[in-house]
Amino acid sequence: MSLKDRLANDFKEAMKAKDGIRKDTVNLARAAVKQYEVDNRVELDEQGVIAILTKQVKMRKDALSDFEKAGRTDLWDSYNKEIEILMEYLPKQLTEEELKTIVKETAEELGMDLGRQNMGKLIGAVMAKVKGLADGGQVKKIVEDLLN
Repeated sequence: MSLKDRLANDFKEAMKAKDGIRKDTVNLARAAVKQYEVDNRVELDEQGVIAILTKQVKMRKDALSDFEKAGRTDLWDSYNKEIEILMEYLPKQLTEEELKTIVKETAEELGMDLGRQNMGKLIGAVMAKVKGLADGGQVKKIVEDLLN
């Protein structure tokens, strides 16, 4: 079953179960996928859908800090629940240890000395390997820790 089909089925199941937050979250994800397809006149494959869902998760994570600063725990809780729901559709994320290993291996493959001037090249090479499996912010943090 494709990811788009799974989203459609889960939307129907959430409506039947009267699970409002799941229904709304899945519906927003489906709408984002459909909007991209209409705007770009393409049919997204699995990787394309994963990219859209990853972007949806990132948008929600970015908003969390704003809600926390504003003391809006109700929205903070709601967005955390939405992130959990969206993460169910994404591939299993790499652990920090797995990421550290990939960063070190990539640096060795590229024959890089561990200077800060190589940070961009290293992040780019690592992100190409872990696309969809790790957050870019987490990769950046690990690369910075390695280079310092």
